[in-house]
Amino acid sequence: MAIRDIEAHAVSFPVPAQNSVTLGVGRAVKRDAVIVKVTTAGGLVGYGESHHGRAHTTVAHFINSALKPMVLGMDATDTVGVWQRIYERQLASHGLGAGAAIAMSGLDMALWDIRGKAVGWPLYRLLGGSRRAIPAYAGGVALGWQDPQALVAEARRHVEAGYRAVKLRLGDTVQRDLARVRAVREALGEDIAILTDANAAYRVDDARAVMPVLDELNIGWLEEPFPAHDAASYAQARRFGRLPLAAGENHYTRFEFERLFDERNVTIWQPDLSKTGGITETLRIAAMASVRKLPIHIHSSMTGINMAATVHVLAAIDNAGYFEADVSKGNLFRDALVDRAFTLDTDGCVRPSDKPGIGVEVDEAFIAAHPAIEGPAYV
Repeated sequence: MAIRDIEAHAVSFPVPAQNSVTLGVGRAVKRDAVIVKVTTAGGLVGYGESHHGRAHTTVAHFINSALKPMVLGMDATDTVGVWQRIYERQLASHGLGAGAAIAMSGLDMALWDIRGKAVGWPLYRLLGGSRRAIPAYAGGVALGWQDPQALVAEARRHVEAGYRAVKLRLGDTVQRDLARVRAVREALGEDIAILTDANAAYRVDDARAVMPVLDELNIGWLEEPFPAHDAASYAQARRFGRLPLAAGENHYTRFEFERLFDERNVTIWQPDLSKTGGITETLRIAAMASVRKLPIHIHSSMTGINMAATVHVLAAIDNAGYFEADVSKGNLFRDALVDRAFTLDTDGCVRPSDKPGIGVEVDEAFIAAHPAIEGPAYV
């Protein structure tokens, strides 16, 4: 079970104009990801995903050049020991912060994949969970800034597919944002949950104008109105309405979530397995949130590896919330890189795979055929 090799691959594919979505971070022109492959001395192989961090080639190079020599030879089942070694040598002293958390996330995920395959168990069972239903909302790089009627048509398609909740993208102008939300609420009625995400594009005055109206429209949450580090703005906005504030995909490790814990302004926690430190760290964050009865709505990243692993973790924690189902058009990382990222049931829920480990088959030919494309993913 010793770690024999680690390979990180930066991969990309262009997004054609008809599939492009505009949201608070810009207009999507390509999709990037980092796939991490770990091989043991006995030949077991595990796969994980590190978020691209808008620097996918850099993240991959960091894994291959810095993390790999740090943990080669360690026991692949010693996820806590591997995590701690990287923490001590990269996160805690004279090393990268967020970059190291992102990089180690894919490595940690691959090790959990190996653990499950070693004993022949699906990840949820290894984590102490069951194959239970997890409610899903239609999200990902979708439902963006478009004409309200076009947005209504897209939202309807997802509801017709079985989703009982959708997430709309805000962060444009207050007037256009509210016009879109109103149109979707009027079209879908009160039985469908509507969530919103501003992608850190708001100022305090924007949140002050938007939140009372979102309250009237019975919106489930306002996600990342501000950057993750802007604690002062979150503290102000918390008083603008009943609407819960959500954040977490850009908070790295349990140490940053501890601040959310103490400040009590963000009550919807959204760690990302590919960003915050992997499965090992997300389990710790979920336990912290459980103390205060806070739900965990894990944020989904770019590929089917992350998505499948996310369902497993949600099925194994006692405070699981929604699964963010990526419903973006033409996501090859969801539809071609792996055999099956997730399946939506007729009740609007997903369930974890029963296959060993994370439970996806990764197509290495796809990785070879989709090398990194340099440049920004959003313009």
